[in-house]
Amino acid sequence: MATNATIETLLNRRSIRKFKDEPIDDDATATLETVAQHAASSQFLNDWSAIRVSDPAIKARLAEIGNQPYIATAPLLYVFVIDEHRNARIAQRKGIDPGSDEFHLKYSYRFTQAQNDAVLALHAMETAAYSLGLGGVILGSLLNDIPALIDLLNLPEYTYPVLGLALGKPDQEPTLKNCMPRSMQFFDNTYPADADGMLEQLPDFDNKVHQYYDLRQTDRPVDAFSDQIASVSRQGVSGKTLLDKAAAQGFQLDK
Repeated sequence: MATNATIETLLNRRSIRKFKDEPIDDDATATLETVAQHAASSQFLNDWSAIRVSDPAIKARLAEIGNQPYIATAPLLYVFVIDEHRNARIAQRKGIDPGSDEFHLKYSYRFTQAQNDAVLALHAMETAAYSLGLGGVILGSLLNDIPALIDLLNLPEYTYPVLGLALGKPDQEPTLKNCMPRSMQFFDNTYPADADGMLEQLPDFDNKVHQYYDLRQTDRPVDAFSDQIASVSRQGVSGKTLLDKAAAQGFQLDK
């Protein structure tokens, strides 16, 4: 397989949840934020923003929302958000009423577009951080209580939280997880009609995953991949619906 420093950085990516008690200097922070800004942006709408959280009280509350104590101690912490609020103000200056049907940035297509852009920016920042010798973890857990998160960060109309990102100097060395066999995830031209054939390598993947030890639970290996899927399939998601929460922020996802 072809390789270089960038590829090696990506291949060795792993989530870091314990950081040294050392700050990230301003130059590195500026570099990471500039890299995020250089990620692809659909139609150059720049329809995302990131809240840099340094207030200990806010970090502590985020740790409560995410049910992850390490969030409070992350040297560098961001929450990436869909941001059509800024574009609404710009459009308003051009004579477009954001409350009218003429303003289409509040509809589902643009919401998804902005969400994708925010994720691309976050991933660019994370990759840059790893290339600088830092570590990090992406925080989907901050979405456990979206109304509380919106209130805590004072997110205005036409904004919506996407993901968090905690960064710092690693103070742990978790084992690298096995990836799914490429044949199970990459297909030629069309999606395979033979589902059973696609899963031929699943038993081997189950076995490899089951040998992984998560530093959050070191007394036993993690469940096989199939068992994880079965478990998550049964987990309820009531209270995590999107439509009502997005509507409260001014988005109309039924259009």
